[in-house]
Amino acid sequence: MQLDKRTFHPSPGTKSLILTLTVVLDHWPLPTPTSINMQNESFPALTGFYRLLFFYIEPISTTVPVFMIWFFPGATWFYNELVPEMKSVSNLHLPAKMAIWQLANCYFLLGLIGSLVFRAARDSLGNDLVAQERIVGALLMALAIADISHVAVSVLATPYEIIMKPSSWNGAFIGNVPFTLFLFCCRMLWFIGFGRQTYYYSVKKHLKSQ
Repeated sequence: MQLDKRTFHPSPGTKSLILTLTVVLDHWPLPTPTSINMQNESFPALTGFYRLLFFYIEPISTTVPVFMIWFFPGATWFYNELVPEMKSVSNLHLPAKMAIWQLANCYFLLGLIGSLVFRAARDSLGNDLVAQERIVGALLMALAIADISHVAVSVLATPYEIIMKPSSWNGAFIGNVPFTLFLFCCRMLWFIGFGRQTYYYSVKKHLKSQ
């Protein structure tokens, strides 16, 4: 049996997706035991669990929905997932679709900022641990404030009976509320120095002035 040899011509959207994924994966290499040890040594402000969460998991978790909204399943699917157990719509008006696409771009921006700023702090301030931790802390504080506002608007727009019924929660709601609260708590634990060596935050004032 002979195979039908055809030339594959990807669509412009597919080409854009492949190019974007290539750039993202280039900036987010998969961690290995060796790279984890080396980065812990070169990035004392973000080590262990915090490095895994904020350096890899969070940027990827904010970027994956972007491609799902822009390409497949699409903006209408995401719109229907925002509030669990609500009546679905088959088509979005253009203003609503634009708003969802712009929201996806904000997710993309958050993922890029988190990934690139952390790497810039690690690579540029490797010998200045106080400055390194202050830059990381400034970004984590901005994200923590956004965590609270994001959870607040998500809860306000969700019917009370759905909030009190965890079995009805879908992936979008879990990401918007419980997972975001988890990220906020982890950021606060980082600030108080739980499970890590601190160099600026949670350091006594007389030590900071030295």
